[in-house]
Amino acid sequence: MDIFGKIKEKLTNEFIDIVEWLDYTDDTIAHRFERYQNEIKNGAKLIVREGQTAVFINEGQLADVFTPGTYDLTTKNLPILATLKGWKYGFNSPFKAEVYFVNTHLFTDEKWGTKNPITLSDDRFGLVEIRAFGTYAFKISDAGKFIIDIVGTDNNFTNFEINEHLKSLIATRFTDTVGEANLPIELYAANTTELSDTCREVMAPEFESVGISLEKFFIENVSMPEDLKKEIFEYSRIDKLDLDKLTKFKTAKAIEAAAKNEGGTAGAGMGMGMGFVLAQQMGGMMSPQMGTPQMQQTAGAVPPPMPVQTQYYYAVNGTQQGPVSFEQLQALFAGRTINRESLVWKQGMANWAALKDVEELKSFLGGNTPPPLPNP
Repeated sequence: MDIFGKIKEKLTNEFIDIVEWLDYTDDTIAHRFERYQNEIKNGAKLIVREGQTAVFINEGQLADVFTPGTYDLTTKNLPILATLKGWKYGFNSPFKAEVYFVNTHLFTDEKWGTKNPITLSDDRFGLVEIRAFGTYAFKISDAGKFIIDIVGTDNNFTNFEINEHLKSLIATRFTDTVGEANLPIELYAANTTELSDTCREVMAPEFESVGISLEKFFIENVSMPEDLKKEIFEYSRIDKLDLDKLTKFKTAKAIEAAAKNEGGTAGAGMGMGMGFVLAQQMGGMMSPQMGTPQMQQTAGAVPPPMPVQTQYYYAVNGTQQGPVSFEQLQALFAGRTINRESLVWKQGMANWAALKDVEELKSFLGGNTPPPLPNP
């Protein structure tokens, strides 16, 4: 381009008389109005549409901020810029200033999530890990602060650029909030609405410090390992179910497991023991009228006294449970309600002892092989 072409271009750009921004995208947050040497004509019109704010920057300093409307750019409408430049009696030549248009509409459905599991301490389950994800919505509440602190000299700033910063901030504050909430672990997934509101209140001031308003914050899901879920469900059933019903449930499960493990000595012994118990229970449920004449005749005889079964007490989470029979205790062991270290007590014992140290209960551990049955 020859020198006359450059002069023509300079004069054309120098005398721009309309400063505006037509936003055709949904992801642009801030856009710098470009023109030759940042010069704006004296008396030019500034058009700021709804959902926009215009910010004037002079030599790195915030000069003026304009909300939606149409303005004639004179010293009357640029009081701060006029003070910075020392215009006492107006200006008649083009002036230099950077103009940024900021999109102030609501940015919705922005995603967030915890990149790594959050470790929490629960009174019943010890150290546990959870993950969470959801959405949030924000808008620019202080355009001048946002341009100075976040945008800088970027000529086209998008929500993708700010989202990485915001998601890191959210993940950090979410971790702090759930850690300080000290809720039982199962309540995090059941109280997402209350937890969402609390997190938004905690995060809002940090968003405001850079000119951003956190309008909405949602926790859509709180997940945890599958084995932890099973433990929580089991614990909740123990709280809700009657101990007798729970024992019968565990017994049925133990028999099913023993039947599948036909080659296991401990499983076979437990299966036999549970079979005897169920047989006795079912036999007691049958009335003489339901049997054969021979059975009815037998039912009429006076049976010998029933042997007295040893009753055991056991401890779960520091709480005494029982009494239960030997077979019921065996079923609780098979269902992992108790383990080899669980404390047990029966009449005649001076103190509580670990299950593994009680002689007749060592058969639960599968280490002893019973002698052969006597010949009939």
